[in-house]
Amino acid sequence: MGDRERNKKRLLELLRAPDTGNAHCADCGAADPDWASYKLGIFICLNCCGVHRNFPDISRVKSVRLDFWDDSIVEVAVVLQFMIHNGNLRVKAKFEARVPAFYYIPQANDCLVLKEQWIRAKYERREFMADGETISLPGNREGFLWKRGRDNSQFLRRKFVLLAREGLLKYFTKEQEIVDWFNALRAARLQYLKMAFPELPESELVPFLTRNYLKQGFMEKTGPKQKEPFKKRWFALDCHERRLLYYKNPLDAFEQGQVFLGNKEQGYEAYEDLPKGIRGNRWKAGLTIVTPERRFVLTCPSEKEQQEWLESLRGVLSSPLTPLNRLTASTESGRSSR
Repeated sequence: MGDRERNKKRLLELLRAPDTGNAHCADCGAADPDWASYKLGIFICLNCCGVHRNFPDISRVKSVRLDFWDDSIVEVAVVLQFMIHNGNLRVKAKFEARVPAFYYIPQANDCLVLKEQWIRAKYERREFMADGETISLPGNREGFLWKRGRDNSQFLRRKFVLLAREGLLKYFTKEQEIVDWFNALRAARLQYLKMAFPELPESELVPFLTRNYLKQGFMEKTGPKQKEPFKKRWFALDCHERRLLYYKNPLDAFEQGQVFLGNKEQGYEAYEDLPKGIRGNRWKAGLTIVTPERRFVLTCPSEKEQQEWLESLRGVLSSPLTPLNRLTASTESGRSSR
């Protein structure tokens, strides 16, 4: 066996090694990473690899399967030994020792700008290392952002001021980096939740800082009497707050209504098909959500979408309510508008 094949085999063994975290990208968690930063001793995915290439003084990357790991090109024995003694979990423990609770850690499907700023904060600026500079909770913050109008689709440049103590984000008619703004808003939201729910630990509040939708897409819905015409709406399922929100358009700032989703023991249910005698407008693949207050009758553009929505809804309905869910359920359960 030649040097290249032998080195590749050893790298693949490292990828599969248990208790190393190497089976998932060290930066975004994507499964089966194909690239290695041999200067940091980690395995990363293709998308994160593109970011690492931008700072060669800190990270040097090669493909595990496609590049040549030739003894004549790099000191592979030294590199492999370095990666054996590091690995994703150990390097993450070093560079992510003090990540603030409010800081959004990007996942595999998130946009590139979130991943890039996360990687730069970790390795280039070393913001989260145990001996690094303490990151204080942002207070007041101001700058310019583009805001879409409520009554039209035009984006206008507005001056925003974030008042953390008051829990307010004000904007004025008259740019800071978007990721900094994103995390500043999460920090202010966390501060508000701590004051509103002092009895809950921080770990139970973090999932409620920003919405990560389990599923989104168009469906048609009828009204509470189930005799109203079906209207096309954009739906988004928030699994943490247990809410199905619907909008007229995908980019609308305000939802037209929402459905709180309790669990089966409370009388909530989602099942396939439409009630007898009810037909959708254009789409025939129906589903019904049952709550203690009413039934929500919806149609999907295809049977595939119908099954995906049912799977997602049933997943939420079968999960236990968190303490924060229980605190809010009594006042907001079943709240919806036409």
